[in-house]
Amino acid sequence: MEMASVVGLILGLVAVGLGMVLKGASLGALNNPAAFLIIFVGTIASVSIAFPTEELKRVPKLFKLVFVKSKTLSKIEVIKTLIEISTFTRREGLLALDERLEDIEDDFLKRGLQLIVDGTDLDMVKAVLEEEINATEARHNSGSLIFSQAGAYAPTLGVLGAVVGLIAALGNLNDIEKLGHSIAAAFVATLLGIFTGYVLWNPMANKLKRISKREIELKEMMMEGILSMGQGLSPTIIEQYLISFLSLGELDKYYASKEGAKDGQE
Repeated sequence: MEMASVVGLILGLVAVGLGMVLKGASLGALNNPAAFLIIFVGTIASVSIAFPTEELKRVPKLFKLVFVKSKTLSKIEVIKTLIEISTFTRREGLLALDERLEDIEDDFLKRGLQLIVDGTDLDMVKAVLEEEINATEARHNSGSLIFSQAGAYAPTLGVLGAVVGLIAALGNLNDIEKLGHSIAAAFVATLLGIFTGYVLWNPMANKLKRISKREIELKEMMMEGILSMGQGLSPTIIEQYLISFLSLGELDKYYASKEGAKDGQE
């Protein structure tokens, strides 16, 4: 479970609910089926018109990415894996790596190494891997765009809901009490539109972009490591090149893990 997403959602709901209570508004005012219909069904309708069916089929998986932590390698794990493979190929030769490919879980890394083992020209290997990275990035961008567009549509639909509610309210001008309730109900749609747009859809789009950025960085690290092995560079040179992808915090953790490994061997 991606705790940051869950905690953020809960805090958002609590903030709005508690804020309404502190302002003296009744939570019962949110019991407005028409407002929910206009905002949620309206947003779904708008997104359905804006995007092709093939992309919309991925929405359940995108929700899962936001709320369920994906099992991906860290940058440090990628470097360690590449250095281990580089050391093995340096000692046994690239052809010997063919027997170990089945043990590699990451499909991108496995395909890249298979190209090297097969003796594919390095320029071709780079072109193939870069094309896969670009395709992955384009696919991820289309997914995050669905949520960012939903975040743009929802607040505007909230204004539409308010207008519809005010039209209904104007029909109760002779009854002041009903008029007040009608006006309050009219703005429930605006509240829902703003809340879903800026607490749900836009933040989800941003999280998907962050997840995508991290995955692309990992693939780029793998590609550089694979090409370096193909060039016959030493594990030490490959390591020094790959650690340039790490932040200062990650660099400290990497060196700390190396020291820990040395202490364990001693």
